[in-house]
Amino acid sequence: MAERPETRVLTGPDLKAFYKALSNPVRRDILSYLGEHGEANSTSVAKALGESTGTTSYHLRKLADLNLIAEIEEKSSGRERWWKSLMTDIFTPPGLVMTADEREAAVKIGALKMTQDLSLVVSAYTGYDNSAGWNQIQRSGLWMTKDQVAAFVEEYQILLRKYATEPGDRPSGSRNMAVRLVVLPDQERPQLTLPTEADDD
Repeated sequence: MAERPETRVLTGPDLKAFYKALSNPVRRDILSYLGEHGEANSTSVAKALGESTGTTSYHLRKLADLNLIAEIEEKSSGRERWWKSLMTDIFTPPGLVMTADEREAAVKIGALKMTQDLSLVVSAYTGYDNSAGWNQIQRSGLWMTKDQVAAFVEEYQILLRKYATEPGDRPSGSRNMAVRLVVLPDQERPQLTLPTEADDD
């Protein structure tokens, strides 16, 4: 089981800074690359993303300013700086007091995530028959109390950590899997009434 990552609670100003970072596609790609490979220098990131080292160096520094990545000082020398992804569990607490522009940033971050998630759902369904079992789609409904919901999510997080691995220590034949969980109350829907046959009398 992988070690539980440090929990980082976002503030309103954090959300504005995060949106500024994540709205840039190069920075999103850098985060994905470091998340997959664990550590890299600007040269290897630039080669993988098809960008110049100057561009990737700039964006790496900006991501470090947000504490999304950190420099590996013992491996860095001169202009060659190495970076690693910070293992953090980042979330926004419910009821966070935000200004109007902070709230707007939070909504935009959610929209960015949902755009990616929607493409994942479409890919899961369209490639389902040819996935050889790699694509799994589960939809369920349960009646639960709020305490049960909290316990369910905690157990889900424990399950994720059970299967999580560190970069460079991944099982042979493994693939990077996208896993999403959304738990929310199902909206009340009107009960369907079946039509009755007309009385012949």
